[in-house]
Amino acid sequence: MTTAFYPGSFDPMTNGHLDVLVQALNVASKVIVAIGIHPGKTPLFSFDERYVLIRQSLGQFLPEKVGDIDIVSFDNLAVDAARAHGATMLVRGLRDGTDLDYEMQMAGMNRQMAPDIQTLFLPAGAASRPITATLVRQIAAMGGDVSAFVPSAVNQALAARRKS
Repeated sequence: MTTAFYPGSFDPMTNGHLDVLVQALNVASKVIVAIGIHPGKTPLFSFDERYVLIRQSLGQFLPEKVGDIDIVSFDNLAVDAARAHGATMLVRGLRDGTDLDYEMQMAGMNRQMAPDIQTLFLPAGAASRPITATLVRQIAAMGGDVSAFVPSAVNQALAARRKS
């Protein structure tokens, strides 16, 4: 059984995240979606809310695969967290050349620290390449329509957050 570790903030889960998650599920038996917790940052959604939104998002798109993911939090190095969860693969999504440059540096450092954990780059689909969680948060905060960029469960949660 191959276990992949997919780290990120997922604040909020976007269609790009979902695209990479689905691809990871095609190559790994199990994917651990790992929500990074940074003490200096205040997320839009709590860990518990992101947990639910990730499950709902995958469930709306690929309900038969929801049992193949675990969702955890981590506040240490991704490779250390991956190892602690028994993962042998670190999943990273790529949107463009800028992502590739950064991710290649990270993969090199991670390989030095954890040669037993392989980095797997998965390209974003054309429709999700311009999407970032940061832009989604900004557009949503300004009352813009983000429905084309996020799963419907996330869109509903963003709309509810805007109203409160």
